[in-house]
Amino acid sequence: MIMPASAIKVLLIEDNLAEARLLQEILRVPKFKQFSLLHVKRLAEALVHLQQNSFDAILLDLTLPDSQGLASLPPLLDQAPNLPIVVLTNTNDDDLAIAAVRQGAEDYLVKRQVNAELLARSLCYAIERKQVSEALRKVNEALAMQVQERTAELMKAKELNQLKSEFVSILSHDFRSPLNSILLSTGLLQNNQNQLTEERRLTHFQLIRSAITNMAHLLDEVSLIGKADLGHLQCQLTALDLAPFCRQLFEELRFSSHEKYQFLFTQQGELSQALWDENFLRHILGNLLSNALKYSPAGGLVQFELIGQETTVTFQIQDQGIGIPPEDQPRLFEAFYRARNVDNIPGTGLGLAIAKKCVEAHGGQISVQSAVGVGTIFTVRLPIWKAV
Repeated sequence: MIMPASAIKVLLIEDNLAEARLLQEILRVPKFKQFSLLHVKRLAEALVHLQQNSFDAILLDLTLPDSQGLASLPPLLDQAPNLPIVVLTNTNDDDLAIAAVRQGAEDYLVKRQVNAELLARSLCYAIERKQVSEALRKVNEALAMQVQERTAELMKAKELNQLKSEFVSILSHDFRSPLNSILLSTGLLQNNQNQLTEERRLTHFQLIRSAITNMAHLLDEVSLIGKADLGHLQCQLTALDLAPFCRQLFEELRFSSHEKYQFLFTQQGELSQALWDENFLRHILGNLLSNALKYSPAGGLVQFELIGQETTVTFQIQDQGIGIPPEDQPRLFEAFYRARNVDNIPGTGLGLAIAKKCVEAHGGQISVQSAVGVGTIFTVRLPIWKAV
C-alpha cells in the first residue's frame, strides 16, 4: 500500500459536530496515529484551506449548509484535482454515493457503518488509487505528446518531400526555357552560319549569354537557400557607399525594363560609408525591385526610397501592381510559396525567401504591406555596421 512518509493529512468537510468528533476519535486509535484531521463545516471554508495548505485526502459530507449533494464535487475537483475524495453518505443515499464516484470521488462510506479499520483502509486505498491514476494520466499525457511530436515530424517530412518534388519540377521547368534558347541559337549558328548576317549572329550570341546568365542566377539562388537552411549563411562585410550603390542598381533596373515603367528614386538622411555585404544587398534589393516590375502593369510607377538614420537604414520599395491577398501574406517569405493571384506570371517562389534569409543574416527585418489591385510596399531595415 502506497503511504506518505509523514502523517496523512485529511480535510474533513462535515457540518455535524457530533459526527465530526466521532470520525476524529476513530482515527485516534493508536495503530492509526499517522492520520491528522482538519475539520471544517462549510464548502467555502474547505476551498480556502485547500488554497493555503496541502492535504493527502478529503472526507466529504454530501449535505452541507452551503452546498447540497453532488454540487460539492466540481469546486473541490477544480481546486484540488490531484486529491482523492471519499464521500460520506447516509444509509439511504447509495445512488447518490455511486453517482459521486462516477463524477470523480474515489470511494464512499456510509456514516453509521464506519469503523476505524474501514475508514483507514478507505482513505489509504483512495490515496493509492489516486496516485496510480495520476501516474497513468502523466504517462498517457507523455505518450500523447510523443504521438503529437511524431505526427508533426511525419507531417514535416511529408511537407519536405512535397517541397522537394515541387522544387525539382520548378527547377526543371525554369531550366528548360533557357536551355531551349541555347539549343535553338547554337543550332541556327551551326547550321546557318553562312546565311546569317553579322547582326543576327550577334543577336543569337546575346540570347545564349542571357540564357546562361539566367541559369547561373537560378543556381545561385538555390545554393543560397541551401546554405541558409544549413546555417552557413554569413555576412562578408566590406566598405561600401550605399547611396551610389542603390542608385546604380535602380538605374540598371530601369535600363533593363526598356522604359515600360515609371521610376522614382528618393533619399532621406545622410549616409556615410559603412560595412555591408554587397552580395546580400544585391539579392535583397534585386529581388524586391524585379518583383515590383514583374507584378506591375506597363506604365506603372516603381518607387525606391532610401532612408538613412543614426543606427539603421530603411529601404522601401513600392509598386502599383496586382497586390497580394491578405491570406497569402503570412506565408509570402516561405521558399517556393507563391500568392494565388499570380496566374501565369513566371517565378520560382525563391526570391522573397532568399531576400528574407539575407536580411536576417544581415541582422535586419523585412515586412510587407499590400492590397489587391492597389499595390505592394516592402520595407527592409538593416543595422549600420561601422568600421572599427
